[in-house]
Formats: sequence, C-alpha cells, structure tokens
Amino acid sequence: MSSSVERFRELLQIPTVSHADEAETDWSAFDDFAAAVVRLYPALHARLEREVVDGHSLLYRWRGATSALPLVLMAHIDVVPVVPEEWDHAPFAAEIVGEGADAVLHARGAIDDKGSLVAILEAVEELAAEGFAPARDVYLSFGHNEETAGGGAQAIVALLRGRGIRPGLVLDEGGAVVDGVVPGVAVPTAMVGVAERGVMTLELTAREGGGHASTPPSFPATARLARAVDRLHRHPFPTRLAAPVRAMLSTVAPHAPQPLRALFRSLAVTGPLVAGVLARLGPEMNATVRTTAVATRLRGAPGDNVLATSATAAVNIRLLTGDTVDGATARVRRVIADPEVEVTLAHGSDPSPISPWRGDQWRRIAAAVTASLGEDVVTLPYLQLGASDSRWFTAISDNVYRFTPFHLTRAERDALHAHNERIRVEVWLRGIGFYRALVSAS
Repeated sequence: MSSSVERFRELLQIPTVSHADEAETDWSAFDDFAAAVVRLYPALHARLEREVVDGHSLLYRWRGATSALPLVLMAHIDVVPVVPEEWDHAPFAAEIVGEGADAVLHARGAIDDKGSLVAILEAVEELAAEGFAPARDVYLSFGHNEETAGGGAQAIVALLRGRGIRPGLVLDEGGAVVDGVVPGVAVPTAMVGVAERGVMTLELTAREGGGHASTPPSFPATARLARAVDRLHRHPFPTRLAAPVRAMLSTVAPHAPQPLRALFRSLAVTGPLVAGVLARLGPEMNATVRTTAVATRLRGAPGDNVLATSATAAVNIRLLTGDTVDGATARVRRVIADPEVEVTLAHGSDPSPISPWRGDQWRRIAAAVTASLGEDVVTLPYLQLGASDSRWFTAISDNVYRFTPFHLTRAERDALHAHNERIRVEVWLRGIGFYRALVSAS
C-alpha cells in the first residue's frame, strides 16, 4: 500500500471526536493529531507557516508571489461520535478490506472530513517537495469543531479579517462526484455547492397543570404537542426552484434526454412543474426544492405514570435560499394555529449568499475536476443541503464553494454520520490530484 494511504490510515486512527458539550471532548486526541501532521508532512512544514487558532484549529499560510486574493482550502479535524457495536469494522482501526481496485478503507472520518483534509496535505506535501512556488498565497484552514459549534472556523475568519485578507477562492467540503442524482442524467456530475441552506431549530412547548396519569385531562399537553407536530408534517413548506437549483438544471440540460432537456431549458415556464416532480423523487431531491422541517427530539413527563407539565418538541428546519429565519418562524406559528403552543427560536442562521457559477474562480474549479477526475465529469452548481464551516467565510469572500473531490456511491454517501463510513482507496487517491491541480493553478 502506498505511503500516502498509510499516512491517511494513521490520521484516521486518532479519534478526534467532538461533542456538543465540549467538556466531553478528549482534546488530547486533537493534540496528537496536530503533532502527527507535523511529523508526517516535513516538506509542508518547511515551506508553510503554521498557527494554532482557538486552541485546536490549524491555519497554514504558503506565501506566494502576491498576498492578494489567496486560495483557501478548508477541511475539519473533528469527527462525529460512533456506536462501535454498529460497525462491521472497528471505526478507528482504519482497516483496508480488499485489494487493488476493490480496496476499501473503513473508518470514521474516511469521507467526513479527514478524507479531504489528508488529501489536501498530500497534495501540498508533493508540491512543496518538488519546489513549487504558488503565484498567490495559499491558506489551509482546518477547523476543530465543525460538527458542533464551528468556533474554530469563526476564529480563523476573524483572524484573517483583522489582517485585511480577502480570499479570491475558498473551497470546503460539499457535494461529491455522483451518478444519477439529477433525474435522467447518465453522465457523472461534480456537485459544487455555490450556496448552502440556512439552519435553525424551533422549540414547540405545550403546558398543563400536571398530575397523575390515572386521571388524564381531555386534552393533555402531549396530545396538544402531537397535534402541532402532525400539522407541520401535513403542511410542508411550498416547493420552488431557488437560483442555485435553476442553475444546476440549466447547466445539465444538454446532458439530459428529451423531454427533460426541454423542461430544464424552459424553467421560466416549467419551473413550478419541475419543482413539484423533484419533490417526489426522494428526500435528497425534495430538500433541494423546499425548506424542510422535522421534529427531531421530544420531551415530556419524567415518569410513565406522571402527566407532563410541559411537552416539548425540537423542530430542525433547513432554509431554502430565499427563505429566512423570521419568515419560517412566522409560518410555523400559522400552520400550528394554536396559541397554547409556544414557538421559540433556539438558534438559527439564514441561508448563505450565492457564489457565482461563472467566471475565473468557477472555471478554475471545473478545470481541476476535468484534469483529475475525468473529462466525462460535468461540473454543476449545486445547493448544499447541510451546513459547513464555509458559511463563516462568506463574510470575507464572494467566491465560497463546497466540493469533496471523491466519486461516491449512494451507499457511501448514506454512511456519513452513520455506521460503516468508508471510502474506496482508488477514489481517495484521485482526490489528491484534484487539490494538486487546484493549488497548481494559484
């Protein structure tokens, strides 16, 4: 197995698990990770300046001929927790199963997001060892708590802003190279996020006097809350084509068969019809054409025989481009239509600005895709469905994109944040070439 893969395995074996309650996080694992990176990548550390930000995030600067409009490559060090007994292979053993083109590397973080982080390190190490000198500064920004608070990335942005640095191009994790995601399109597509949805959580609370469960009232708090949740479920947000989704469909239209090609080329007229159809094609497509809302956490009485004095549901909402936290909150209140159910905002952020899908920076990404991942891969603008650390960088750059340069199957994508996360070794190695091509064009 190549030395690149062995370095990848070593870094995957360090359990940099972050927790929402940071008191539960083992920060020594993050220190071990940072020390291993220094040891494993000597040429990189000989050429680049390194800073530790916010305790555990890492920021590297590779000085170029000019500091104007630098490239920022992002990834995050932390991974989500695991339930080891659910895994077919130990989640931090980084075991390789199979040989040659069939070799698969099993580990938490194999894709999200040490796959990108280590591929970036490998590309920069290769170029630094060869004596490459970038035309513009290149920054590597590795946050330590993307999966929880994102404070590391926010601190890095504040640091760069204080130094007057305005990146010309920022690239973080995001869409992958996929097959069959766009209906009727057979060619592989590189899904490059030009925007991401907003994220918010509302708490719905119904209250009552409490008492013994043997003598329940006619309409207890739990029933009132259940009705509110059911109303939200039966009245989803309306469908529509946001600008990034329109751009995706228009760009892919030449590769779609008829009559889809005609529909995608006439979205000014066919947009409502197309949005309605996409919403019925599974959760992923549905999430691209509407704001989604789902109850994720329920709380009630402390015992089986006790009436709840308050029943609470946490509703996670992902905002489609064009929707807002305030607008979504008002709509939830209207749909619930019950003044006895309190609706409070726990936290929320509006959707990100939209980065351009034309121009020099977009072409630079597309050229790196073609050079490293194949001339048959079509680069598409894409609305990222989840949130990433890149959203903080929109404050200092107009060109923020989200792309993970790995050709992933549906099953591989489904394993993110679940058990049996894995990546094919051959696919990961090709991803190094993407970052090398992107940095070489700086």
